[in-house]
Amino acid sequence: MHSVIQNAKRLVIKVGSSLVTNDGRGLDHAAIANWANQIARLRQTGKEVVLVSSGAIAEGMLRLGFLQRPTGIDKLQACAAVGQMGLAQIYETSFQVHGLRTAQVLLTHADLAHRERYLNARSTLLTLLRLGVVPIINENDTVVTDEIKFGDNDTLGALVANLIEGDALIILTDQKGLYTADPRKNPDAVFVQRAKAGDLALEAMAGGAGSSLGRGGMLTKILAAKRAASSGAHTVIAWGREEEVLIRLASGELIGTQLSAQTGQLTARKQWMSDHLQTAGRVVLDAGAVQKISEEGKSLLPIGVTQVHGQFGRGEVITCTDEDGRAIARGLTNYSSSDARRIIRHASGDIESILGFIEEPELIHRDNLVLL
Repeated sequence: MHSVIQNAKRLVIKVGSSLVTNDGRGLDHAAIANWANQIARLRQTGKEVVLVSSGAIAEGMLRLGFLQRPTGIDKLQACAAVGQMGLAQIYETSFQVHGLRTAQVLLTHADLAHRERYLNARSTLLTLLRLGVVPIINENDTVVTDEIKFGDNDTLGALVANLIEGDALIILTDQKGLYTADPRKNPDAVFVQRAKAGDLALEAMAGGAGSSLGRGGMLTKILAAKRAASSGAHTVIAWGREEEVLIRLASGELIGTQLSAQTGQLTARKQWMSDHLQTAGRVVLDAGAVQKISEEGKSLLPIGVTQVHGQFGRGEVITCTDEDGRAIARGLTNYSSSDARRIIRHASGDIESILGFIEEPELIHRDNLVLL
C-alpha cells in the first residue's frame, strides 16, 4: 500500500493551530521552520505546494495579553489582525532560508461564492505557483462574520484544493488519524488506515472538537475530505508531530488515514457551484424531480418544484432540497425568486403565458447543476 501523495503534483497542506503554536503561548518558531524545511524539499521534487495555516488568532491572543480565547467577534478580529502580522513574518523568514518566497492570501467565503472573485483568486494562486512562490492561506478573520465563515481551516483547505484543482489535501493535526471510535474512551477502537472519501460511515465514527485553540474536530476533517473528493482530490489526515511526515508521505509511505476520491474532477464552473457554503435561496423538489436530476441526470423543470425560499436573481446559485430538507444539488437558476414562485408546479409550456416571456424551459439546466 502506497500513499496517494507520492504521485500527486499539486498539494494543499493544512496545519492546525496546535501544530504551529506552543499550547497557546504564541507561535512555535521551530515547528514552522520544520514545515518550511519539508515543503522546500517537496518543491525540489517538482511538487507544487499551497499551505493553509491556522495560528493568527492564537498569536494575537499572546500579543494582546488574552489568557483565554475571546468570545466577542470584535476581540477575535483584533487578535486575528495583530496575529496575522506575526504569522506572515515567521513564514517569510522560515522559507527565505531555503531561497523560497511566500505570499499571504486571506480569503472569505464571499471570495469563493462570487464568480468573478472566485476566478480572480484562482488566477492569483495559479500564477503564484507558476512563479515558484509558496502561498500561505488563512481565513480573513479580521473582516469575516459568523454568517460567512468557512467555519474551520479544514473546510478552507478543501475549498482551496478544489479552487486550484489540487491532486491531494494533507490535513496535519494533533491526532494520528481516524479511529472507528474515540480511542480515549473505547479501548476497542480500530485505526482506519484507508477508506473512501464521502463514505457516510466515516462521519458516524468522527467525534467533536478536541482542542481549545482550534475550531475543528475529526468530523470537520472527514467532511473536508468529502468536499475535496468532489473535484477528484485525495485526502490524508496525519499526526503533524510524526517525524518527517511530509517527506515520508511523498516517498510513498502510508501514514495516517488516507481517504481516496472516487470521482474525477468536476468542470471549473461546477466546482465553483459545489464550493458555495451558503446560497442565495433554495427550492424544494418533489420526489419525481429528485429522481430525475439525481438518478437520470435531467434538468430541473418548474413543474417539479413545490416551494421557493429566499430572494435571488437570475443566474445566482441556489440549493435544491428534497421535501425532508436534505440538500440534493446546487445550480444556476434561469429565473429570479419572484418569477420562480409564479411558475412552479406548472409545465414549461405555460411559462410564457404566466410571465409574459420565457428565458429557458428549465428552472436549472442540467449543465448548470451539480449534485451534492
